[in-house]
Amino acid sequence: MEVLEPNRVVERAARDCLGIRVVTPFRGMLGKRDELLDELIAWLDDRTIDDAGPFFLRLHVIDMSGPMDLEVGVVTPAPLRGDARVRAGTLPAGRYATLTYRNHSLRANRALLDWAAAEGLVLDRHESAAGDVFGCRYEAYRTDSRTEPRKTKWAVELGIRLAD
Repeated sequence: MEVLEPNRVVERAARDCLGIRVVTPFRGMLGKRDELLDELIAWLDDRTIDDAGPFFLRLHVIDMSGPMDLEVGVVTPAPLRGDARVRAGTLPAGRYATLTYRNHSLRANRALLDWAAAEGLVLDRHESAAGDVFGCRYEAYRTDSRTEPRKTKWAVELGIRLAD
């Protein structure tokens, strides 16, 4: 894992977005992410919508031994209308623990979680029967997959919203 920007806490304003939300098994989750990313890019292209911000993978509910509730989306410059498949939404405002890295997503996520715990930061999360529910946990792709298809080369910003 290459750290591009070290662990830190940042304040984020609410950000408008469009996304496709699904429940899928943990095993094969990244393949599903890629499929949804391609679908979302095609949807945007069909409507000649220019994305303003990064594409992202948002993890709503995590159960590494069961289904994952996730969303593949893109930040937009203003609220846009979606449809039954691609929905308008918001990445919520708040303080976020972040880390920007290249390569090795699992290691990067573990590093951010370990750092947050060591710093005494309280994450906006709770447990449920479905798994760990997050107020907002995402991977924002600073590298555009349309220009760099090799995922090991992508700059990725992890963000986990902190509890108030």
